[in-house]
Amino acid sequence: MATDGIIGLKPHFYVHVTDLNKNITSLVIGPTTVVLKNNEQLHRGPLPMIKVPPGHYCVIENPCINYVPGQVCKNLLGQTQVKFHQAPFPLLPGESLYGAPNYQMGRESYMSAMKPIPVVKADHAIRLKAILDFEDEIGKYQAGDQWQLNGPLSYKPRPEVEIEKIVDPVVIRMGEALKLRATQDFTDRNGTQRVTGEEWMHYISGAYLPDVFEEVLGIEKEITLTPDLGLRLRATQSTTDRLGVKRLVGEEWLVTGEDIDQYLPEIGVEIVNKENRVVVKKGEYCIVQDVVDSNCKPQLGKRELRKGCCSFFLHPGESLEKGKVQSAYILSENEAVILQAEEEIVEKSGKGKTVTRKPGDRWMIRGPQDYTPPLHVVVVDKRKQIPLSKNEGIYVQDRQTGKVRAEMGPQSYMLTENEELWTKELPGDTENLLKQGGGSGAGDIRKMAYFEQSIDPQMLKGRNKGHVVTFRCPGNTAVQVYNYLEKTARVVFGPDLVILGPHENFNVLSLSAGKPKKEGAMKSLCLMLGPDFITDILEVETADHARLKIQLAFNNHFEFERGNPESEMSIFSVPDFIGNACRQIGSRIRGAVAQVQFDEFHRHSAIVIQTAVFGRNSKGELNSRLKFPMNNLVISSIDIQSIEPVDVKMRDSLSKSVQLAIEISTSSIEAAASHEAARNEQIAQGHLERQKLSNEKASEQERTKLLELQAVAAAVESTGQATAEAQAQAERIVIECESEIEGAKLKAKAEEIEHYARQDTQEKMRKQELAYLRSQTELEVHKLRTMADIEVEKFQKMVNVIGADTLSAIATSGPETQVKMLKALGLQSTLITDGSSPINLFNTASGLIGGMAPQ
Repeated sequence: MATDGIIGLKPHFYVHVTDLNKNITSLVIGPTTVVLKNNEQLHRGPLPMIKVPPGHYCVIENPCINYVPGQVCKNLLGQTQVKFHQAPFPLLPGESLYGAPNYQMGRESYMSAMKPIPVVKADHAIRLKAILDFEDEIGKYQAGDQWQLNGPLSYKPRPEVEIEKIVDPVVIRMGEALKLRATQDFTDRNGTQRVTGEEWMHYISGAYLPDVFEEVLGIEKEITLTPDLGLRLRATQSTTDRLGVKRLVGEEWLVTGEDIDQYLPEIGVEIVNKENRVVVKKGEYCIVQDVVDSNCKPQLGKRELRKGCCSFFLHPGESLEKGKVQSAYILSENEAVILQAEEEIVEKSGKGKTVTRKPGDRWMIRGPQDYTPPLHVVVVDKRKQIPLSKNEGIYVQDRQTGKVRAEMGPQSYMLTENEELWTKELPGDTENLLKQGGGSGAGDIRKMAYFEQSIDPQMLKGRNKGHVVTFRCPGNTAVQVYNYLEKTARVVFGPDLVILGPHENFNVLSLSAGKPKKEGAMKSLCLMLGPDFITDILEVETADHARLKIQLAFNNHFEFERGNPESEMSIFSVPDFIGNACRQIGSRIRGAVAQVQFDEFHRHSAIVIQTAVFGRNSKGELNSRLKFPMNNLVISSIDIQSIEPVDVKMRDSLSKSVQLAIEISTSSIEAAASHEAARNEQIAQGHLERQKLSNEKASEQERTKLLELQAVAAAVESTGQATAEAQAQAERIVIECESEIEGAKLKAKAEEIEHYARQDTQEKMRKQELAYLRSQTELEVHKLRTMADIEVEKFQKMVNVIGADTLSAIATSGPETQVKMLKALGLQSTLITDGSSPINLFNTASGLIGGMAPQ
């Protein structure tokens, strides 16, 4: 304690006192009482003396040397001093404790500065680095030197040495290797000179402790090579591989299970990839490109055919054509392959003759057979026979002449080596018309429904452009087909199947449709020969300028001579025969109506229109038909479906007059109908009265029968009720008795189930208790056995640590000491006892005398 310049120091405490006159700091250690003079000042303290625990050390900064109280001393500024377990000591003036700033500030905490002495276990090492030049019992070290000490040991730190790290061993298991690299030139533990950057492998299993200048790059695992697995290796530097073969930089080679069973990576060799054995099964083949020779050197451009059954590894530089094993061509009797020679080859034909094939030659091989193409032969195509029915065909083009022809069924056709399927392209309109049965458009619903009957379901799925184009020509129609190569045309009459040749196409008709007619509203492949009718709406104007809208329907048909090509072709001379006929008939009607008044036309419209269309003969009689000579179209009759004024006022007045006439006729009809209804009502009323009287009579008769039946039913009901009550009472008693019996049985069964359940539960509980006791006993036995093993192992380790020689020396130390003492006294035999144990002196004496050797 410090009170007004008086400081009481307890044992193991100290203070630093500074003489202000001399500027010298002195150390005062307790127990004592320090009285500060006027020229003295307390510099530090009181502080406890530093106690370093066993197995620890501390670092003193700026150590003081040659300290003499009251005199000037020297501090080694910037240097450190290490102190280990010893008697408590104070800090000399100018010194500080590294790692304990609170202690240096006058506080008592300094345990944070105590550091444990590094303990290096067996197979471990401590790596050190000199920060100052120094010399110890091992040797001289310069600043920057690195070394390590192998365990087991306890390392006492020095101020000139820095601890870099504790080096852990690297465990190398069986089938592993350690890859190392030298960080600078040195000689390894095997006496091998290593240069900076050099890499090597350590293959010995066990714990390996890296040296100071050895850098661990990793652990390489051993690769097991099976009969189906190989390794493709590449030399990253000139080296000699494990098999003793010299390899140059960049050289690649193959190692398989036939060479070695297991492969450990080497320095200067990298694994490119793993190679699997190529297996060619029966019915398969492969072509190996750039085949290696006997020295494993690739022969660029050389190819080799290998057929199954075989297996092999691809050497570096080799590759499979198309990158895979190919299947041989298995040809049935309906299949064939087209071959082409890349180089001149000589092969045997099926008859045993030799055939020379020149580059570019093509030939066909038919089945049935299993065919593997030889080298320099390319399979161009694999073909099958094309089955064709009676009305099916294909377009075939000869590759040499370029001619195209159609092959029709019923047969199966196989394309030869110089033939190929020719695709026939059709215009877009023709394609759509074929899908829709031969016609398209919304102008004439009747004709479109007629065309829908000719739709081919195969065309809806999509046309095969290599097959012959066919069209189901409907009945009573004609289709014109034009040959662009021969510049000819032909007409096919339905019902028939139109088959297009390679250079033929349909003549698409663009017809007028709708009411009134609109040009190009409907397109068709076939021309309807008739009899048919055409409907149209015309606007006409009378002589008194009354405009009328007339709807007409006229029958038409074509007249031509079958078998006469000119007559047959004439029906297609007018592309839009409907529009042409409607225009000509409309012009005749408009001209005739323009010459008559409205009233006359209204009274004689049919005669006016028929006269305008058909005309009159020389006798003044009305003609029966109208024929167009350009296409032989005949109009046989005409029907006036409706005539309406175009003017709205005229249409209203006509409708009113017609409505008034209709009302007059309707009123007369209504009066007659009401009179007839009244007469019928009177007749029905009489029939109804007579029916009521007969129904009342029948009802009274049925009522009498009902009363009789009610009386009988009441008697039966009273008798049945009494009988039913008696039977119900008896049944109730029987049911109650049976219920009591059944309840007793169920109760007995329930008690039996509870008894067995209780017994089963107790049995399971006893089993569980026995199992629990057995497990507890086993655990206790295991614990005792483990403790015994631990004690045995502990005793064995103690014996091993002390050593057999030490134990023998301890065991024989007592007798040996006594023998040596007797020898020193010059006694050959003696007996020492404390008198508490009786001794047979006779036997002892005789033994002593008997044991003496004769002089």
